[in-house]
Amino acid sequence: MTVTFVGHGYVGLVTAAVFADLGNTVWVIGHTPEKVENLKNGILPIYEPGLEEIVKRNVAAKRLLFTLDYKESIPNSDVVFIAVGTPPKPTGEADLSVVYDVADKIGKHLDGYTVVIVKSTVPVGTNRKVEAMIHKVKPEKAMFDVASVPEFLREGQAIGDTQHPDRIVIGSDSQKAKDTLVALHKPIIENNGTDTHLVLTTLETAEMIKYAANSFLATKISFANAIAQLSEKVGANGPDVLQAVGLDSRIGPKFLNAGAGYGGSCFPKDVKALIAIADGYGYDFKLLKDVEAINKEAMHAIEEKVQKVLNGSVEGKTIAVLGLAFKPDTDDMRDAPSRTIIPALIKKGATVKAFDPISMENAKRLPEFKGLTFAKNAQEAAKDADILVILTEWNEFKLLSLKEIKKLLKNPVIIDGRNIYTPEEAKALGFTYIGVGR
Repeated sequence: MTVTFVGHGYVGLVTAAVFADLGNTVWVIGHTPEKVENLKNGILPIYEPGLEEIVKRNVAAKRLLFTLDYKESIPNSDVVFIAVGTPPKPTGEADLSVVYDVADKIGKHLDGYTVVIVKSTVPVGTNRKVEAMIHKVKPEKAMFDVASVPEFLREGQAIGDTQHPDRIVIGSDSQKAKDTLVALHKPIIENNGTDTHLVLTTLETAEMIKYAANSFLATKISFANAIAQLSEKVGANGPDVLQAVGLDSRIGPKFLNAGAGYGGSCFPKDVKALIAIADGYGYDFKLLKDVEAINKEAMHAIEEKVQKVLNGSVEGKTIAVLGLAFKPDTDDMRDAPSRTIIPALIKKGATVKAFDPISMENAKRLPEFKGLTFAKNAQEAAKDADILVILTEWNEFKLLSLKEIKKLLKNPVIIDGRNIYTPEEAKALGFTYIGVGR
């Protein structure tokens, strides 16, 4: 098929590259000349393991094409994906302005029959509005159907999640649109057999599935952090508690790791949006409001641990921080716990030196990190620091020589916000070790 994606972020670019790799001709429409030129030359605007290789391969094969011009790709496309950002407004509602702007531009360039898919995470009812907008602006002879195909990609594992998804959700009123999209996804479904489930449903149900999935995962994380906080108070070992809970096949172990809180482009935004959706329909989603509150508490708990171990004050102290991105294997700084924890420590008089293997350039552009010292590696961050704090569980941090780190620190103290070290290992080397829930 000929496929167009509008948007080249984590979702649009990854999914476009995978569909091109499956043999389709795939266009990606951007809105920034510099970024589009960079993409044509294999220079990516995001970091995602394995993505650069697959993009370059398909650009060279002329299956993956980048443009600024809607009329270059839309009229010839069988399928068009809207994959643009829906950031939260101050109210928590999703900002759909870019989705609607793109829908208008797509509608004006349709020719023949096209399936227009909203892949962006949008509130229930958005696809209906997109459909109505396109009807108003499309050429008279153009025919189209609208479908909702939500994404379930994890940053850092997005290519694997696209090639080997747990489920593919397709929502539409049109059987023709469903058949077209099943055919597009057929190689993925066949490659994975019974491991990939196909869910054919309505527009509204597909829209709701995405928010429900992310909000439930955020709930599991906040539950884990609440259990960790309580475990510390009662003298239980939180990680052991959560591991045993996760062995229950009805629950499962994923997303039951306590830590410094969740962040990123999805969970904070989607939890807020679902709360706002519920409010709009007169339902007070108290559970998700508590999920948000517990997540904030998890971040503040790290800050409080640092103060406590430094005798109640961080003023005049030097703190080494390893990890800035919200999770490993990404350069995404959106709602990262580091953006709450580090500014709070600086405000209270600490000098903070930080290192992250991938996200440093993105972090340097953030105003809340004014006053933060960026180190060139973990060792430079640790040198002459009063305490070491772990905020992202990068593999290279797990493999650090703690003996070497101990020699560099003024005091052998670790606040492990991701529980990447074992207390026994750290304490045997002479560290004061403080984890989460331990």
